[in-house]
Amino acid sequence: MNDLTVYGIPNCDTVRKARAWLDARQRPYRFHDFKKAGVPEARLPQWIAQAGWEKLVNRQGTTWRKLPPDQQARIQDAASAARLMLDQASIIKRPVVEWPDGSVTVGFNEATWAEKL
Repeated sequence: MNDLTVYGIPNCDTVRKARAWLDARQRPYRFHDFKKAGVPEARLPQWIAQAGWEKLVNRQGTTWRKLPPDQQARIQDAASAARLMLDQASIIKRPVVEWPDGSVTVGFNEATWAEKL
């Protein structure tokens, strides 16, 4: 894999900021819209292995806060987190980026991204 792929939701502020940052550097990338194309189930194990399910589940977001406490309590491992992420893409911290070197990052950090490019 030598593409740069950004996964997220187009109206997410962090995703917009990340995409604008890449556009300003004229760095081509492919955008995968969770709302239109869903969460790529085949990619999820790699994301969890590299970033950790704890980092992928956005516990600060509205989607998490709207979950009933008993459902939140059931998210205790990679398997339960993966099921939730597949059911509710908005629970995933964004953007998830697959870099040309095969690594995966979660969220937008300008310094980290500058190193990656």
